[in-house]
Amino acid sequence: MSLSPPTWSSADPVPPKDEEERLRELGYQPVLARRMGGFGNFAISFSVISILSGCMTLYGFGMSAGGPSVMLWGWLGVGLFVLFVGMALAEVTSAYPTSGALYYMADRLGGRKWGWYTGWLNLLGLLGAIAGIDYGCALFTGAFLNLQFGIEPTAGSTMIVFVCILLLHATLNLFGVRLVSVLNSISVWWHLAGVALIVGILAVVPSDHRSPEFVFGEFVNGTGWDNPVYVAAIGLLLAQYTFSGYDASAHLSEETSNASVAAAKGIVRAIWVSWIAGFALLAGLTFAIQDYDATLNSATGVPPAQIFIDALGTDGASALLLVVIAAQLFCGNAEVAAASRMVFAFSRDNALPGSGLWRRVSRRTQTPVPAVWLSVGFACVLALPSLYSPTAYGAVTAINVIGITPAYAIPVLLRLRAGDRFQPGPWNLGRWSKPVGWVAVGWVACVTVLFCLPQSHPVTADSMNYASIALVAVLALATVWWFVARGSYSTPSAYGSAREGAEIEEHIV
Repeated sequence: MSLSPPTWSSADPVPPKDEEERLRELGYQPVLARRMGGFGNFAISFSVISILSGCMTLYGFGMSAGGPSVMLWGWLGVGLFVLFVGMALAEVTSAYPTSGALYYMADRLGGRKWGWYTGWLNLLGLLGAIAGIDYGCALFTGAFLNLQFGIEPTAGSTMIVFVCILLLHATLNLFGVRLVSVLNSISVWWHLAGVALIVGILAVVPSDHRSPEFVFGEFVNGTGWDNPVYVAAIGLLLAQYTFSGYDASAHLSEETSNASVAAAKGIVRAIWVSWIAGFALLAGLTFAIQDYDATLNSATGVPPAQIFIDALGTDGASALLLVVIAAQLFCGNAEVAAASRMVFAFSRDNALPGSGLWRRVSRRTQTPVPAVWLSVGFACVLALPSLYSPTAYGAVTAINVIGITPAYAIPVLLRLRAGDRFQPGPWNLGRWSKPVGWVAVGWVACVTVLFCLPQSHPVTADSMNYASIALVAVLALATVWWFVARGSYSTPSAYGSAREGAEIEEHIV
């Protein structure tokens, strides 16, 4: 194993191996279009993390679960630990740059069952993320329509907007990865400029600002629980939910040039850039709060919208909401791309019911069209309970976190267990691999337990945290389906036989 530190520069010390050749060595015939560059690969993870989606959507939750001090210090702490997870995952991604990403890594390092369960957890998290992102965008759209046109947001109208957003994202993804890459590149600058605009306006326009003592020291408990440590712990959900989805760089690796380096760098860069920009956004919002209780209980249903209204009035707030909504649209579109590639890859290895359909690729666009439709369709089903329960959206975000977070740690744990048997790729941590990896695994173990805990008291059917139920349900489903599909599920050891080539061609339509 190399003892050199991670490769941070854009120039590689050793010329990278041809990525199509590397993919064949990993067992797959290339069928997706490799039209994404390094910046585009970073951009998709940055867009999925989307600080203007996660931070804004769960800001109200953070105001109740610990308040300003937990939001700001929690962001810094969680971001640091997530950076450890991202670096450890990037190292394994460099060795196994495939669309299957996490489950393929787990399969190679631990065996078929490790790959199987990792894949199901990853898939649950990705589909939950689509539902959470796009439904959050629908909530912000409802707040905008209320401000501009007086349309009162209801569960039904929010669901209609949500379905329209899903259809938009499905359509955009059907045009191919080049359009997805262009939109993600625009998304990076939109997010950074949007954060600068919001923070700048909120720093200058309001006549009154909160003190630093309030922003970094005020603790607010609206959860019903008495233990402040417990409240602060569950308040970390805002940051941990936002810092998810960076595996998108790995899922798009079969469509990225020099993926063994670019996908690894994409993961790490997306995390640290989001870490810095997200802290600025949360600080800017919190300094600008005028009336804490009124903001938390805003008639718009979106506390950041109330901060904008208090600072700028209705028209100015509407303009800033449009900035946020556009960022959330970019985020959801990137997440559909990542999830659909996971569906395609998992089906390619015969892991899903109806795999023969979901692995089909359009000959014209080289896009997994059925996988795109399955991704948005299932996300729609996940959000349907929001029609009947106001707490269902919280359950969807919990499903995202509880599915995807453990899936990040499994390949890292297996890589640590493999020791020197693991053959690193061109981007690796060298002598820091084991300490970084163990910190990553430890953090994921803690937050997985943490986010299964009840978030409010008393615990009722409406206030219950359904993450633990979702986790048990997906593991049970995966176990049942294992006995059905274990005879056909497998990741190939090497590509090259005529039979395998014919099978791939059969599914390009």
